[in-house]
Amino acid sequence: MIFPKLSSPTLKELFVNEIERMILSGELPVGTRLPSERELAERMQVSRGVVNSGLTEMAKKGFLEIRPRVGALVSDYRRTGTLETLLSIMRYNGGVLRRDEIKSFLEIRLVLETLALNLGVPSMTDEDAAALERRLAACGEARDRREAAAAIFAFHHELCVISGNTILPLIFQSFREPVLKLWERYLSLHGPDRLLSNAREILDLARSGNAPGAVAALKASIDGTIAGNPSIYFD
Repeated sequence: MIFPKLSSPTLKELFVNEIERMILSGELPVGTRLPSERELAERMQVSRGVVNSGLTEMAKKGFLEIRPRVGALVSDYRRTGTLETLLSIMRYNGGVLRRDEIKSFLEIRLVLETLALNLGVPSMTDEDAAALERRLAACGEARDRREAAAAIFAFHHELCVISGNTILPLIFQSFREPVLKLWERYLSLHGPDRLLSNAREILDLARSGNAPGAVAALKASIDGTIAGNPSIYFD
């Protein structure tokens, strides 16, 4: 059994987590002007450096807008946020996504991997297939859910690499953390067999040069999860 390394959050992390909590809970509504850096530092018992760097980080995530001579205003993170914003929302929700967010992730996966298969399968080499086989084997040999989730992510990411599109694997990689959490949750509920079976079907069809069949197998797997209710991640 592997025990994770523990570490204490920094003052900046504590400051950011608290302000983000207040925004996500509605305690600080959109448009609210935060107190000055000096006042926040005094109220929250931290240095102005901590406040300044924390506000800057939250502005990059889309939680805040910093205006010269005005200060920090709470933004509508749905319009200004990034994947980093989503990770903060997941932390606020105890590390899980809501049903609509899960459905959205599955839909995006379908779009990205459909493109990957259509581009990559016609020119797939034996070396490409072997790389995919290794990732499936790593999933089957994983010691825990985290390792298994990382291996199955690597399998699907490799499909994007094989596509030959230089941007596609970068986009897919940007979703790594939330997607890993989804697969970890799935594995904790259902084990690895279904994931491995789906990936094996996609690989066998891709190896045979059947791009439409591989896409159909991917779509059936994702559509089945959506139709069957993404609440499988919460049972």
